Amino acid sequence: MKHILLLALFLAIPLQSQVLPKLTDEIAMKLAEKPLKCINQEFPNKTAHIINNANEVLLSPSALHPSFYGCFDWHSSVHGHWMLVRLLKTKPHLANADQIFKILENSFLENNIEAESKYFTKYDIAANFERTYGWAWLLKLDEELSTWDHPKAKLWHKNLKPLTEEILRLWKIYLPKQTYPNRTGVHPNSAFAMAFAIDWARASKDEIFENQLIEKSKYFYLNDQKIPAYLEPDGSDFFSPSLEIADLMRRILPQKDFVKWLNKFYDKRSIANISEIPVISDINDFQTVHLVGLSFSRAWCMKGIAKSLPKNHPLKKQFETTSNKFLANALPLLFQGNYGGDHWLASFAVYALEEEK
Repeated sequence: MKHILLLALFLAIPLQSQVLPKLTDEIAMKLAEKPLKCINQEFPNKTAHIINNANEVLLSPSALHPSFYGCFDWHSSVHGHWMLVRLLKTKPHLANADQIFKILENSFLENNIEAESKYFTKYDIAANFERTYGWAWLLKLDEELSTWDHPKAKLWHKNLKPLTEEILRLWKIYLPKQTYPNRTGVHPNSAFAMAFAIDWARASKDEIFENQLIEKSKYFYLNDQKIPAYLEPDGSDFFSPSLEIADLMRRILPQKDFVKWLNKFYDKRSIANISEIPVISDINDFQTVHLVGLSFSRAWCMKGIAKSLPKNHPLKKQFETTSNKFLANALPLLFQGNYGGDHWLASFAVYALEEEK
């Protein structure tokens, strides 16, 4: 009951209303407060930097990453930036728009981005830094800027280019060597990253990269059948491994082929299991709170899959309904925890709430 009351408060709708969770201006402002507070918050911080010598022990997060040092870790900072760009782009009249512009101005300074780009070649073993979760969000950020006709966006996109090109260079080297997919429910998940990369490639008209990603996706997943999704989730998952695969495959297969593939991919037991709301035993635990993100990512996957299915497919309506159930449950939880969720969950919420697939 507490969650229902909170949801009604944040969405400003009566309890008896049948209005579905939406990214209203009010909720967008509340979500924007999360990255606005942490983009310049340096500590606590998980740098994931491999220390190569004694001198590097003294390097601070901001020294390593002058643009994306806040929000606890690099990838959370990157997708926090994506979220703020997305909100400015789709809701330009937000009351806190000026504050968002001011924060982003510093992050997209040319010198800062240049240093971010050089990080991947300056330090030993840095070539696999944030591979491929952070890489995917960086491309999503670049895609958002490239498709926004605003003077600031054009400048920021130009300044981001060296880092985007470095990530793209590394990914094109790595992809042919990636023999096996990573099917985890956390950061290294291959299907999630490849889906975002395909989105970027299409927006950027990089047909070579797009085709490489499509062929690798088919190599990894085209023959998957009866995926054991009844075993999901693991205790710190913020992705459904099976739904991320389906969300990727609906991007690359014609509808008839996708339906045939999907019908073999899931059985009833697995569908029933991934439709259950995750149990959050301790929302203040930095790992357990991942399960709140799982509801958001399940929601966006189900929405995308449902939209890709024909009207008569039994999963179309079921996934539409279930995705809304996940959103209604997860949105109030986002505001109840501590920094373990505050530094990243808002981005997942925005992507799930407003993504039109």
